[in-house]
This record gives sequence, structure tokens and C-alpha cells, in this order.
Amino acid sequence: MTVDMAGGGKSLGLPASSIRNHARVTRGLGYVPESSLSIGLFGRMFRRLDPYIPDDTRIDAIAQLMSEPSGAALGGKIPAGYTYVGQFIDHDITFDPTSSLQRWNDPDALVNFRTPRFDLDSVYGRGPADQPYLYQKSRGAEPHQFVIGKAKGEAKAELDLPRDPRGVALIGDPRNDENVFVSQLQLTFMLFHNKVCDWLTADSAAEYERHRRADEGVFDCAQRLVRWHYQWIVVHDFLKRIVDAATYKDVLRNEPLIPQGDPVEQVKLRFFAWQHRFFMPVEFAVAAFRFGHSMVRPTYTLNSKVGPLPVFTPESVSNRYNELRHFGGFRRLPTNWQIDWKRFFDLGDTTHLQYARKIDRYLAPPLLHLPPDQAGGAVANLARRNLTRGARLGLPSGQQVALAIGAQPLDDEDLDLPGKGPAPLWYYVLREAELHDGGRTLGTVGSRIVTEVFLGMLSADPSSYLSTAPGWRPVLCGARGGEFTMADLINFTGFGVPMQPSFR
Repeated sequence: MTVDMAGGGKSLGLPASSIRNHARVTRGLGYVPESSLSIGLFGRMFRRLDPYIPDDTRIDAIAQLMSEPSGAALGGKIPAGYTYVGQFIDHDITFDPTSSLQRWNDPDALVNFRTPRFDLDSVYGRGPADQPYLYQKSRGAEPHQFVIGKAKGEAKAELDLPRDPRGVALIGDPRNDENVFVSQLQLTFMLFHNKVCDWLTADSAAEYERHRRADEGVFDCAQRLVRWHYQWIVVHDFLKRIVDAATYKDVLRNEPLIPQGDPVEQVKLRFFAWQHRFFMPVEFAVAAFRFGHSMVRPTYTLNSKVGPLPVFTPESVSNRYNELRHFGGFRRLPTNWQIDWKRFFDLGDTTHLQYARKIDRYLAPPLLHLPPDQAGGAVANLARRNLTRGARLGLPSGQQVALAIGAQPLDDEDLDLPGKGPAPLWYYVLREAELHDGGRTLGTVGSRIVTEVFLGMLSADPSSYLSTAPGWRPVLCGARGGEFTMADLINFTGFGVPMQPSFR
């Protein structure tokens, strides 16, 4: 095995064990690319590729190249809200609180504390039985709707996540209070569930009888419909926007299951495989799906009264003298801070629509100076954090992955790195997107990893619409010809759309 140590300086070093794990721990398999097992909750998509391990000097040099140039044009074509849909999806499918930037990590031993499914466990938590404080209950009935909170200045009826007296959000995943945009998305999905419950039980409850399955109560029926519409958005709205069209069509195909049958969705994976249990590839979680960091804008305008402001400032988000200068979270929503989703998604009026940054190798200034609340005592530069985590997990280089999927790797001139040599996979994915279509979508490597993991995850879930009813199409009001997007979900819910009521 060869390990590229290009760049000089202090090396991260290799684990001492003969099987190349960290400190000879017994709970994992070691970070072993040649391992034949694919059963960890985290694992490797390209197990036969050698790790590329840049040293600290090399990481610092690359991180310095990733600062957005002053006055750079944003240049993106994807509405800004999809940046935070990506963060919301990430929180739904991955959570590893145990890995560290300070030591080697074995992906086969890491525990994913989120289910690797598009099941909204970050919203539903463990359900009404185990977490009843998340749900309403009245007149002895079983709870089937979420508790909704109010923002500061309650007379204005602005809604917020439910919170305890300290302002801590009472939700399935505390990370979904990390910034105002993802917290308002969390709230939107909670309200979406509540609205589906209302829709099912309205008037004669005909919709409930039409759509429920055997033994499904109102909550279970609503939860399934919410999950399936969310899965449809993930695949047909979000994924379709951010990956290369050719890769998308190669993996998700509409073909009949039987001769002369109606076409149904089928997934064809070429490079991602598991044997007994689905696992989350570190090439996805630590590199390819972190493309969203490049899409974060320097500033956003929240509504007609608030903004432009950055997501973070270098000061603590809990500093009360700083709280109205940024969109950081973990606090009650300030007065007049209800989001206007027309500024983040195309709801028909694009007059004030903001677009994400194009996908390229640059990060906006707020991400290069994270506040201590977000940095957690570690490196405050997000570029360096991502590059270091990739090195700690021994990811292959971008060129190796390109060769493994049969693509022509970017050359040294294209990569534009200091000196020649391999590129960290995360950097490679961003640079490839920048050169592929001007940063409008991911390139070949990024698209292949993200598409196969997304659709592999959906096909591996026995309760997904793809596994249960591959011919299913969205049924909620707003679905046009079987389509359903984030714009449809928002319009159906009525939240964050000025001149429409907020639904409890």
C-alpha cells in the first residue's frame, strides 16, 4: 500500500496496528480498505482504494485556497432554500457524535445515531409513546399532531419550535436548531404533518379512508404520507437539481417490472453495494455530500424587515449583544423573524428570490470563522475541519475515485493545487463541479457518489415508497401531474407564505 504524504511538514501519521486500525481497538474492523465486510453503520464505498493522507501543511495550504475571493459573484441557479434542505436531509440520515479531528477513526466502528433512511426521525423522534412532550393530546384522544411554539412577541402570532424555559428546542434532533433556516424548515415539516392530519380528518374523513392502510391510525397514516412525500422531494426535487442529469437517469430508471407492464421506478447501482445491512459510506458523509458548504451565501435576507445578515459571526451565537446580527440558532426566534419562503424557494413570484452560491471550491467568509458554539472547541475554519476529517478517516483521493468509476480524472492544471499530486476527495468534488457546468450541478464523481447513496438508501428501506409501492405518486393537494416539490409542500402547509394563514 502506498500513502501519499505530499506537502511536507508534520505528518498525521499512520495507526500503529499491523491491520492499520487505531490503537488496536476491539470494537471495529480498523480502517481497512481491503476488508471484505460491509456491515458497519458507516463503511466504505470504494474499499479497494488506498487512503490519501495529506499532512497538516498540505491541509493548511489547500484550506487557504478555499476562501471566497472578495466581491465574488454568487453565480448559482439553485434557490437558496435548497442549501438548507440539504442540511436538513443530512441531519435526517447521519449523526456521528463520537468521531474526532484529533485521532484516527475507523468508519466500520463509527456508530450512525440516525437511521440511514429518509424517515424523518429527526422530526418524529421516537414517536408519541417514547417522547410524548413533542405531541399534542386533548380530550383523552391519542396524540397525532406536533406541539408548536411561538416566537418572541407572541401577539404577532409568529411561530417557532416548541422550547423549554431555557429556550432549548424540544425536537427530534437538536441540530435542526443550528440556524434560523434549518429550524424554520424543521418547523415547516412539523406543520406539514399537522396539516396532513387535518386533511385526513376533515369533514367526512374520506381522505383518511381512501389513503389509510390496514390498522393505520390517523398518526400512522399521516406519518407515512409525510415520509413518502418527503422522499419524493428528496429524489425528484432536491437530488434532480444538484446532480448531473446523465448520472441521475443512469441510476433511477422508469422501466416495467413485467413485460407490457406500466413503467415503475427502479434503481440500478453500479458502484455502491452492501451485503447484509445498509451502511453509510464515508466517501459520501465526509466528502461528497459536504458540497452544500460551498452553496452557503455570505448573507441572506430573511423577510422584508430582516437582513441581509450572515449565518454566523465569529462571536458566540449566545451573546445577547450579538443576537440580531446573524442567523445562528439555539434560541427563541426574535420578533419579526418569521421566514418568508418566497425568498428561498420558487413559489411563483421570483422578485425577491435568493439563489445559493454556485458549487465550487470556495467557502463564504462566515464558514471560515465559525463561532465557538459551532466550532465546539475545534478548528474554526470549516475548510480545514472537512479536510482534516477526510484525512483522519483515510479517504481515497479524488483522482482514485474518478478512475474507479471509469471517469477521466482532473489533471494538475485543472485542480489548481499547490504542487502536483492527489487531491482530497472533498476538494476534488467541489473543483470538479466548478469546472463541469460552472458550478450549477455536481460533476461526474460527486454526482455518482451522491446519486447512488441516495437511491441505494431509498431502495434499501423496506418502508419507503420505492420498496412498498414503486408505482406510487404524490397525492396531496398541490401535486401537479404526480409531481411534488418543496414549493408544493410549503404552499400546502401555508407557513412562511405572506398573506396566507399560519397553520397550527
